[in-house]
Amino acid sequence: MHSPFHPDYNPMIRKMESVFDLSDDERQALQDLPMQVAVIRADQDIVREGDRPSRSCLILSGFACVYKMTAQGKRQIVSFTIAGDIPDLQSLHLKVLDNSVATLSPCRVGFITHEDLHDLCSRYPRITSAFWRETLIDAAIFREWVMNVGRREGVSRMAHVLCELIVRLKAVGLVDDHACDLPITQSEFADALGFTTVHVNRILQQMRADNLIDLKGDRLNVPDWSRLKEVGEFDPTYLHLDNDQAAA
Repeated sequence: MHSPFHPDYNPMIRKMESVFDLSDDERQALQDLPMQVAVIRADQDIVREGDRPSRSCLILSGFACVYKMTAQGKRQIVSFTIAGDIPDLQSLHLKVLDNSVATLSPCRVGFITHEDLHDLCSRYPRITSAFWRETLIDAAIFREWVMNVGRREGVSRMAHVLCELIVRLKAVGLVDDHACDLPITQSEFADALGFTTVHVNRILQQMRADNLIDLKGDRLNVPDWSRLKEVGEFDPTYLHLDNDQAAA
């Protein structure tokens, strides 16, 4: 397995291979896909609601989020995005963005023109299907988050999101025995979970005291994965990871 810092590591390929086996031609086409790589510091917008982009962004490393703003300037994060995600893939067919995408940590981002994506899809129909599948899974994640914020409370709400992140990170090779880097602040969790920052702090303290998580700085470790899943009422079905190892 290549390190995320290895020049041949492509998280988009790794993510697709967690679902089905790519042919050599398909893998090479993805590897050769032209992209303009940029390093973007934390807390910066990559694209904004109302933009009419001519390219999509692939997260190569780091953490980002999809969000919307209220008229009063309050942010609601509607999903976290990680390496391998193309959070504005819908802009390939929808002319105007109805959400914003921002970095949470420093990110390496590959910008791919819509023209090159359309050309890739015309030549490789299975990749077209994979992209379509990803947008459907994005919708499934949004539905699960509505359920999470609307009906779960406290520790259960936080545990569910942590379980999701671990499973998704594992699919692209960024988890080591239920431990991973997690550079998401308490304020950002608050924007995602509908809590105040003070309440998020209390929840994390309770989870530490209950030995559900070990969170030191930006490093998360889960001592008892089965228990965290139970507390978070987490069933990974909505992530549709067909690879048994990725979904374990």
